[in-house]
Amino acid sequence: MGRLRTPRRSPGSRILGIGTYRPTRVVDNAEVCARIDSSDEWIRRRSGIVTRRFAGPGETVITMAAEAARKAMAQSGTHPGDVGMVLLATMSFLEQAPAAAPRVAHLLGARSAGSLDVSAACSGFCYALGLADALVRSGDARTVVVVGSERMSDIVDPEDRGTAFLFGDGAGAVVVGPSETPGIGPVVWGSDGERHHMIAHDRTWPADRDAPHDPWPALRMSGPEVFRWATRVVPEISRQALDKAGLDVADLDAFVPHQANARIVDAAARSLGLAPHTAVAKDVVTAGNTSAASVPLALDALLSQGPVPSGGLALLVGFGAGLAHAAQVVALP
Repeated sequence: MGRLRTPRRSPGSRILGIGTYRPTRVVDNAEVCARIDSSDEWIRRRSGIVTRRFAGPGETVITMAAEAARKAMAQSGTHPGDVGMVLLATMSFLEQAPAAAPRVAHLLGARSAGSLDVSAACSGFCYALGLADALVRSGDARTVVVVGSERMSDIVDPEDRGTAFLFGDGAGAVVVGPSETPGIGPVVWGSDGERHHMIAHDRTWPADRDAPHDPWPALRMSGPEVFRWATRVVPEISRQALDKAGLDVADLDAFVPHQANARIVDAAARSLGLAPHTAVAKDVVTAGNTSAASVPLALDALLSQGPVPSGGLALLVGFGAGLAHAAQVVALP
């Protein structure tokens, strides 16, 4: 009887490079308020958001993902032929099939790479990063491109006072490769489908097909309920991720949670008792909530601004629709 051969395993994986794409158009609160009963002062006070980016006609989930990935590959010196897998996290790609990831891989020139979309909404990037770590350590893929890319402006009602001011568009990507020492800690993830209604579309696609003159299905959110859930779950899974990585809060150089709302970020940081030297990502102020793209966008912004050292430790946390959540500690590229 023959014996199965297994790939050569790697002792660890790490982020080798990072890249982002931010759409050209900047939308301030005044423009958003032209279609909802709100004000710049109220939006800043409730969310911390001052501006966000909206993608134009040529800035699609696929093209933005490819541009962010190209930058990450260039930074890491990764050749397209070396990419074994492309993982694209998105909740705003509006084609059921085929998936977006194969087309991103094609644009990157990674013709022999596996590719798939990851649908975990605002947790999607952290989910995909956990999968990439497992793929590299198992030897099933030597190099993985992980992307979060969103056109939230396509699925949000611009006249909905509860969501219109929150969301923005963009893409962020990392390249994950093998490492002699672990550079991506164990992932902590979970979900609570019983509360799926708290962040969900208000109509199904079949309903839109059967009543085409009704409003386009749009994302709705139970804001107060989501706030209470997020401010509880983010500190919980953060502590679990630190424990699984064998680290203390004081070991962190950066805290990069999903950029849902500045109040949630601040509440989580206070609850964790972060050290004075730990940088806290606040990309939400100028980018809004970009769902699966928010963690890599915020991570890149911190690295670009220079408050965190190369090789330092960052706690990444994703949370949102599903309800789903995921967290892991990573060594910065």
